[in-house]
Amino acid sequence: MDAAEPLRLVPDEPASPDVPRSMWHITLTVAGPHVPDPVIKSALERLSHEHPFLLSGRYSSDRAEVRYWEEAQNVSTALRMAVLLWDEHIASAQLPPWRVVGVEVVDRETFHRRGRYIHEQPGLVAAGRVIPF
Repeated sequence: MDAAEPLRLVPDEPASPDVPRSMWHITLTVAGPHVPDPVIKSALERLSHEHPFLLSGRYSSDRAEVRYWEEAQNVSTALRMAVLLWDEHIASAQLPPWRVVGVEVVDRETFHRRGRYIHEQPGLVAAGRVIPF
């Protein structure tokens, strides 16, 4: 797949009320043209007010990463929701016109098994915290 080619997701089965939903930990990374740090920080703070379960955000002038919990029936539904998150809030949270460059979706058990540190970075960051990289 060419890096410029858009991500295509396979459609899910229709939602069924008797299928249990799970919590999925999402790490969404977006990137694009330079934006002043105060602008992206404010935008991420607005996003945290609009999107429930947003845990943390990290940013620089040309990229941002948000970590949050999403409720979905399966990993493909959680992935689809994650890919759409930035575009769905771009106007209301005044987010920069960046594109998704990475998504990680893991179930609750996997998230908690990772422990306190991932790649020598804190694995768990205080809820609601927005910090630079």
